[in-house]
Amino acid sequence: MPRLTHAPPVPLSTSAPPAEPSLEARLAAREAAMTLRLEEAAVAFEVHTAHIPTEPVDLADVVTVPLTPLPAPVQQPLPDPYPTPVAALLHRAHHRLTTEGWCSGALIDAQGARCLYGAIRAEARGNRGLESSALDVLMDAIRREFGDVDSVPSFNDAWGNGRVPIRMLGQAASLADAHGL
Repeated sequence: MPRLTHAPPVPLSTSAPPAEPSLEARLAAREAAMTLRLEEAAVAFEVHTAHIPTEPVDLADVVTVPLTPLPAPVQQPLPDPYPTPVAALLHRAHHRLTTEGWCSGALIDAQGARCLYGAIRAEARGNRGLESSALDVLMDAIRREFGDVDSVPSFNDAWGNGRVPIRMLGQAASLADAHGL
């Protein structure tokens, strides 16, 4: 029977162990790995949410202002930025709703808040031709954004708060000014 002997020793290599990567190299590798994970997460998010219907958000609906009337110690005359009569009337109606309040279901409520039509009528001060022109421009602005709407009162009463109706008055004033009305 042959006699077992130990294997000859393996000579140790004289080369240095592999150097550890530099900090920059490690950061670059980590950034590449994170970028890959973020891209995969973005694709997964798109796939998982593709069936959810969404509507674009209008920042004018998100940015809020107080809808309650602000106490004004002295009623100062409103600066009139529009030189045309219909645009100026719509601007004054917009200012009236933002300072005195908005309501639905009535021209004017018990607290003095008005609807769109009530604010335009108050600012027209009996000038039925000017009032009619302002309502026409307001309906044009509303229909540009919301499609087929029956009337200013029905549009006004369709909202739970005054943010959108008041915003539409401001847009109508700009539209009237652009048309020279």
